Amino acid sequence: MSKKIKHQDPEEKVENALNQTEHFIEKHKNTLIYSAIAVIAVAAVGFAYQHLYRKPLKEEALTQMFVAEQYFRADSFNLALNGDGNSLGFKQIISEYGSAAAGSVYMYAGISELQLGNFEEAIKNLKKYRSEDPVLQARAISNIGDAYAGLMNYKEALSFYLKAAAHSDNVFAATYMLKAGLIYEELGNKADAVKIYEEIKVKYPQSLEGYEADKYIARISQ
Repeated sequence: MSKKIKHQDPEEKVENALNQTEHFIEKHKNTLIYSAIAVIAVAAVGFAYQHLYRKPLKEEALTQMFVAEQYFRADSFNLALNGDGNSLGFKQIISEYGSAAAGSVYMYAGISELQLGNFEEAIKNLKKYRSEDPVLQARAISNIGDAYAGLMNYKEALSFYLKAAAHSDNVFAATYMLKAGLIYEELGNKADAVKIYEEIKVKYPQSLEGYEADKYIARISQ
C-alpha cells in the first residue's frame, strides 16, 4: 500500500513558518528583549565614552599641554615638566590624563627629565613614546641612549645609538653614529670606533659629522 504524499500549498508553508516564528518569539520573548536591551546599552555606553568623555578629555589635555610646550621651547625644563602652579606640567598631564594625552607628551617629558639629569625617569617616559614618523622615533631612541650614557651604562647606550642610526636613514643618523663611535672609544674598542667614523664619511659626507670624522680617526691613531 503506497503512502499518499501530501502536497502543501506554498502560501500554507509560509503561514506555518510564520506561526512557528511567532511561537518561538513568544516562548523566548524575555530573553530576546533583554539581549536587545544589552546590545543597545553597550552601544550607548561606547558612544557616550568616546564623545562625552574621551573626546573632551583629549581636548582638555591638549589645552593643558600648550603652556608646558612653551616652557619646553624656552628651555625651562623644570616648569615644562612640573608646571608653574597655574598650568600643569608634562608629568602632571601624564598622571591626570594618561592615554588621553597626545603621545608626544612622553617625548616632551622624557627630554625634560633628561635635561634635568633624571635619567631613569627619562628612560621610562621615552620608552613609552611611539611615532609613525621615523625621524622623531629615531630621536627618541637616541635620547634613551643619552640617558643610559648619563647613567654610565655604556653598553646599553651603544645599543640604543646603533638602533637609532638604523631606524631612520637620513643625515640625523650621522649624529647617532658619532655618539656610538664615542661610546666605542669609552669602552676601549678603538677598531669599531674607527670603523663607524669611516662609515659616517662614506654615508653622510655632507654632514658636520662627516666633515669632522677624520679628526676623530686621527685622534685614535695617535
